[in-house]
Amino acid sequence: MLDIRDLLENKEETTRLLSTRNTEVNLDELEKIYNKHKELLIEKEKKESIRNSVSREIPQLKKQGVDVSKKIADMKTIGEEITALKKEIDNLNEKLTHTLLRLPNLPQPVVPVGKDESANIEKRQWGEKPNFNFKAKPHWELAESLNIIDFKRATKISGARFAVYRGLGAKLELALINFMLDIQSKNGYEIFIPPFLINSASLTGTGQLPKFAEDLFKCENSDYYLVPTAEVPLTNMHRDEILNEDDLPIKYTAYTPCFRSEAGSWGKDTRGLIRQHQFNKVELVKFTKPEDSNDELEKLTQDAAHVLELLNLPYRVVLLSTGDMGFSASQCYDLEVWLPGQNTYREISSCSNCTNFQARRANIRYKNKNTGKNEFVHTLNGSGLAVGRTFLAILENYQTAEGDIIIPEVLRPYMGGIEKITNKSI
Repeated sequence: MLDIRDLLENKEETTRLLSTRNTEVNLDELEKIYNKHKELLIEKEKKESIRNSVSREIPQLKKQGVDVSKKIADMKTIGEEITALKKEIDNLNEKLTHTLLRLPNLPQPVVPVGKDESANIEKRQWGEKPNFNFKAKPHWELAESLNIIDFKRATKISGARFAVYRGLGAKLELALINFMLDIQSKNGYEIFIPPFLINSASLTGTGQLPKFAEDLFKCENSDYYLVPTAEVPLTNMHRDEILNEDDLPIKYTAYTPCFRSEAGSWGKDTRGLIRQHQFNKVELVKFTKPEDSNDELEKLTQDAAHVLELLNLPYRVVLLSTGDMGFSASQCYDLEVWLPGQNTYREISSCSNCTNFQARRANIRYKNKNTGKNEFVHTLNGSGLAVGRTFLAILENYQTAEGDIIIPEVLRPYMGGIEKITNKSI
């Protein structure tokens, strides 16, 4: 959440920055509400001070035999006025919060301005694209021919945008999860297995609620939601806490299944594993001091890219534009893996610096030793990686002319020594 004082300090610049995020807001109206809110708070405090003073005075006057009936009547009137003020203050606060919770984070100066992905900037590429002497197949054809994913039965069991991993397909998916967790543990991230059901306070803290409720799966008659990403439980581990500065940066990683309604995406990426309602992901989360967050974003992005490099999967790093970044991000890099079966790059990780945006919403602070004050941390997150997309990238990059899949060497210990998935393996 943005600090309203920062928003109103330079309304023209704030309006411009929000417009680059495809967001319009009437800051003049917001300022009127904010000023009225402050005015009523001051008035309430004055009346409370009078009431407290007279309340202390009445017992003394009674002892002196003074008639205090008028003062008691006056105090009753003041009490009613205070109650009315509280109600009006609460209404104004609700209006302010309603607006602030729906405003995206402001972009950093390095972020390219643009309405959508067309303004993104490629920063670098890594790896050599495979040069096949045959026509590369897309992953869904390879997976079905090897009988390692069953899309038809998944549709029967659940519906569209689901997959059943089976046999060596299931083993490869699990191998990737354990491999990724091992790598990030070596990179200094503490491993967690968080709950897969989370409450609305957690989702509000990281920015999914209230604006993106339609993207979530909610459990009926409860405050539980299926986790959309481990970013939510990991970040909310420290909601309403004050962290020790000496402990920063704090680095967490977790595996969870992720559940997304994919609202508004119908007709997009309907084939294969690209856009599923349920998928596995290993997430990276950091809590840092404000002055360190930009450097920590570069390190986090490289930690995610390191997995691709160990798997020898070609990728590129893209700096997202103001119109393509996620709601909570102030700067974001996408890692896009090369998919020869589709002859294109596809996102496999988004790595974001959320500055103090989530920390304000979740009230996560640290004790600044220099100032002695409690200040908001900066939070960062990134996929390390989306497991299903890594799975399909291996299928497409490691396919053979016979339709087999070579297992990357670093994964073989996690696969029980299996070097290749073939029809004979089934």
